Amino acid sequence: MRRTGLFGVPRVRPWSWQAFLLGLIVVAMSAALQGICVALGAKLYFVVFLPSLFVLAFVAGAPAAVFAALLTVPLVWWAFIPPAFQFNSLTSANADSINLFCLLAVLLIGLADLCRETMTIIRSGGLKPSGESAATNSQ
Repeated sequence: MRRTGLFGVPRVRPWSWQAFLLGLIVVAMSAALQGICVALGAKLYFVVFLPSLFVLAFVAGAPAAVFAALLTVPLVWWAFIPPAFQFNSLTSANADSINLFCLLAVLLIGLADLCRETMTIIRSGGLKPSGESAATNSQ
């Protein structure tokens, strides 16, 4: 793991086995927290997984976050959508919540990847001026 210059956030190489292991750990921890939320009466099945996907994508890269998102859908379908611990046909509301999760996951993973790349640019010294810009008038 490397440390970035901003806030000391540890980063993992995107295609490493550590990144995918971290993705698996994040899904397991999110599932435990989601189980607590469901026990308290929450009906939002993917509420805990979205912020954890963003943080995972920022720390470990987009491939690990996509892996975690792909693990999340069958896990939530099996463990949290009633009847619990069974794969049954989805109602239209449950299918819509899965589709919305997939859309939000793609957007959040993309945003986290942009943030990760921006951090890389900042750490390397920022953008270098390429000479004269088009907005500069040389007259």
